Formats: sequence, structure tokens, C-alpha cells
Amino acid sequence: MSGDRLRKFAKSMRRDPTDAEYALWQLLRARRLGGMKFKRQEPLGPYICDFVCHDHKLIVEADGSQHAGSKSDADRDRYFGMKGFRTLRFWNEDIQENIDGVAEQIIQAAAGR
Repeated sequence: MSGDRLRKFAKSMRRDPTDAEYALWQLLRARRLGGMKFKRQEPLGPYICDFVCHDHKLIVEADGSQHAGSKSDADRDRYFGMKGFRTLRFWNEDIQENIDGVAEQIIQAAAGR
């Protein structure tokens, strides 16, 4: 997908988030979590990250059941790793049922733990 098409697709994804993405965005937006600045549905290379904090080189992904054992997700994570990013993946159910635990894991990852 070309850069322009990727940006347009990311914009459409921002307009129509899943319930888990919406809940996670409420946690991450406006520097609400530890003062970290996150962007959502951000193109990075040939991929779109659900959430990315460039300052901490941290990507946060909200995954549904279609992501279980996904080879394409492993390829994405490798690509992001080569660019110096760490990827955290959370199941949608975990986001919905344990947002405080998700927040703690993100804070720990940003702190390098």
C-alpha cells in the first residue's frame, strides 16, 4: 500500500475504533499515562500501529482473537524491532476487563522493565 493510501486508511481506522481501542485510547490520550505522548493508528513503514509512543520507542497493539498465532503479527513485530521499537500486545478482553493491569504493564515497559 502506498504511503498516501496507508495514511488515508489509518485515518479511517481512527474514525471507527473497536471498543478495546477506544478504551485504550481513553487511557493513553493527552499524556494521561505517565506523561507519555501516544499517537493512534499511526503509519510506521508499511504498517499501521494501533498506538505508538516515539519517545519511548513503544508500540501498543489491541488484539482480537483473529490475531492468535498470527504470522503477520510476528513479521510486524520483527520489523518494528529492527526499527528499535518494542511491541506490547494486549487481548481485547484484557483491555476491557483489566485496564489498570494493562496500564501498569505499559508504564513498566516504558521504564525499561
